Amino acid sequence: MYTTRVTRHIAAPASEVYAALVDADAVARWRVPRNMTAAVHEFDARVGGRVRISLTYDDLEARGKTSAHTDTYSGRFLELTPEVRTVEEVEFESTDSALAGTVTVTTRLTPDGDGTMVELVQEGMPDAVPPSDNELGSRMALDALAEYVEGRLRH
Repeated sequence: MYTTRVTRHIAAPASEVYAALVDADAVARWRVPRNMTAAVHEFDARVGGRVRISLTYDDLEARGKTSAHTDTYSGRFLELTPEVRTVEEVEFESTDSALAGTVTVTTRLTPDGDGTMVELVQEGMPDAVPPSDNELGSRMALDALAEYVEGRLRH
């Protein structure tokens, strides 16, 4: 098990960034690497509320953790502090014991100049997920979050 930590500045106030963290439609747009599509099956943004999301690879040669080309994870929200942080506890849905275990996903928001510094921390990531892949996917998701939030503010 390991921890991934990535950060990104977003040119938007923490209130706008937080809104995108707790909205199922927004999550379906940004919380997915560029080479995948997301399906939000369940997303109850309240403490104790359930979350279940599938990420499907665009490349049919890519192997999923849950099914042929899909990674599905489910869990619940542990903390939701508006404009400050969210904490989720999630697990991959997989029959592969190497992918078993709970991952704690914490997203912290800190005012930073003209926007917000976003820190995404994933603790307890199974070793079967290559750290470089997880970091790259996390960076892609934060880039998409920035594009989503900053784009909404421009329109």
